[in-house]
Amino acid sequence: MTHITVKVDGTTYEDKVEPRLLLVHYLRDRLGLTGTPVGCDTSNCGACTVDLDGTSVKSCSVLAVQADGGEVTTVQGLAPDGELTRLQRAFHEGHALQCGYCTPGMIMAARDLLRENPHPTAEEVRLGLEGNLCRCTGYQNIVRAVLAASEQEVTA
Repeated sequence: MTHITVKVDGTTYEDKVEPRLLLVHYLRDRLGLTGTPVGCDTSNCGACTVDLDGTSVKSCSVLAVQADGGEVTTVQGLAPDGELTRLQRAFHEGHALQCGYCTPGMIMAARDLLRENPHPTAEEVRLGLEGNLCRCTGYQNIVRAVLAASEQEVTA
């Protein structure tokens, strides 16, 4: 067992974990943060995308021990008081989801994209979300939602 200290959604946790435990399983199984889904377990779908130290990562490809000393933000940490961020509202208002399984990862990847490029073109949004798969929407409303959020100041 390896001792880790990690801040998740503003709360610091100290735990002993198996060195092979994936971050996605640590978040879901140990911390009860089930907003980050387990999609493919191979880093192909992006459903499990979270922010680790300011960069979006697929949490099924990161070990919990790699987050030691770091800060993780999950989709649940974006709206701790229940008030959706502009990006989350844009997804809701723009019907950028159907089943919702990919939505946490899409929002986290879009958040990272908008931090780096606050006013992307539709093509830049498509490229920025390239590692995140959706099997329901056809992506058009997702792209529109990100563009709608980019027209406003994105604070989260």
